[in-house]
Order: sequence, then C-alpha cells, then structure tokens
Amino acid sequence: MSNGRILVVEDDFDISNMLRIFFTGQGYSVEVAARGSDALELCRKKLPDLIVLDIMLPDMDGYAVCKELRTTTRTSHIPIIFLTQRDERSDKIQGLELGADDYITKPFDIEELKLRVKNAISSYRHRNLTDPRTRLPSARLIEEQLRTLMRTNGWSLLQIGVDHLAPFTDAYGFVAGDEVLRFTAMLINDTDDEYGTLDDFIGHASSDSFILITMSQDVATLTNKLRSRFDEGILSHYNFIDREQGGIQQPDGQLAPIMHLSIGAVSDKTQRFSDIREITEMAAEMRRLDQRKQDKQPS
Repeated sequence: MSNGRILVVEDDFDISNMLRIFFTGQGYSVEVAARGSDALELCRKKLPDLIVLDIMLPDMDGYAVCKELRTTTRTSHIPIIFLTQRDERSDKIQGLELGADDYITKPFDIEELKLRVKNAISSYRHRNLTDPRTRLPSARLIEEQLRTLMRTNGWSLLQIGVDHLAPFTDAYGFVAGDEVLRFTAMLINDTDDEYGTLDDFIGHASSDSFILITMSQDVATLTNKLRSRFDEGILSHYNFIDREQGGIQQPDGQLAPIMHLSIGAVSDKTQRFSDIREITEMAAEMRRLDQRKQDKQPS
C-alpha cells in the first residue's frame, strides 16, 4: 500500500515529470494533470490524498481549480499545496483565503516540498479526517456533513453495510478484507459518479459500513445499481470452491454466505428530523431490516 495518492496539476512537463518520479520513489502513487479541467475530472473519479497545484495553467488558473474543489462536497476536504512562480503576499493570501493548506514558490527545494506533503497528509489522518484504507472521509468529516443536513433540503442518506465481512477476513486475512473495503469504496464512488450528483458526500463510517448522502432524485436506481455491481464484483475476491458452494465453510459446519450489501435509506422528502442522531439511528435500523431481508433471500 502506498504512502498516499498525490495529484500533481502542472503544465510544465519537466516539472511534473520530475515530481512524479520523485514522489513515486518516496512510495506515493502519483497522477499528473496538465490542465485544471483534467484535474477536476480525475478528482471526481478517484480522490487523491493531496493535490500539488500550479497557479498558472493553460485553461483555468489554480485559484479557480481550488475554489471548485473547495465548493464541491466530495472534494472539499482534500489538502492543497499551491505551487507557483509568484511571490507576492497578495497572491499567497488569495490562495489561503480560498482554502489552500500551504504555498510554495518556484524554484522550490524538493526536500522542503517532500516534508510539506508528508506533514499535510499526516495532519489530515491524525485529525481522523480520512480512513487510511479507503482514503474516504471518516469520523469528524462525516459528523460535519451530517450537521449540514439539518440546514439542507432534498437529500437522501444511505447507510451501506458490507455483510459477512468478518468471516471472510477470518478466512482470507486482513489484507484481503481491506481490499474488499477499497473495492466497495471505489464501487460507491463510481456508481454515484454515474447516478448521483457532484454535491453528494461519501464517507467510511465504520469497519464495515459507508455513508452516502445524495441529492439524486432517483435513489432507487442508485441503490439497485450498487447492489447488482457489488454482487457481481465481490465474487472475484473468493476462491473457486467458496464461489461454487456460495460461501465459506465454518468450523461448526455452517456456511458464512457470500458478502452482500445491506442498505438503509432515509430522506427529508418523506420525513422531518429534529437532529442528526435521529437520522443516523433510523438509517441504522433501516439497514438492519434490509440485512435480515437480504440474508433470507435464496442465493
């Protein structure tokens, strides 16, 4: 597993290539975008842990990219380090006002940039803002997002659980279990990208559950696609014998079923809520009901 995922947004090939080679050598996964629009598209597809962002870009300046990232729910938490030739105090202030986390001026010291990148990623993880396995927002970021629901209209909240993950992890190991969580996170992100909105929020709520807050008007389609794609994709995580028998044989002779999703959905379109605890408790109860329903269905 890499130290983190970095997106370098820089139109100077020599600089971007140097940063890609250097940070790859430091154990990071690195993607490069030469245009601001390409960077925004990459962020929507796969969230980076940090963005190194040049201000002077061919299609839109780095300030506009930063503003777009900060005002889009899904990308609002990602640390941003501005990279620029400008050294004016006003330029730095403008970047920081837009929500940039740091600022470094060209020509820069690569060792200094390395430390700033490492510190920014570590700071976010230490503050319990992202889950280290899936890179999704967790704990405090989820709580902050839930609080905004009381001031927002037209939302639906899905609590998405991976059922029967524990016996799978017992049989296949923690590395395989973490791969299932990463697969699920990517699946939720890709499906929401297709059927949700840019204002949606995806979080890793607990060891086996995720939160999706969506403004989509067609939650049923989104939910059905999540289920069917998970059921299809999860089979590749099992060996041939377990796939054929429909689960993992337990020491007591019972069969731990193939993993599936249980989904509890609540919405302000159908009910009024007085606080966030009421929202999360009802979503959890709806998930438990769905879990029992899914477990009763023949495989």
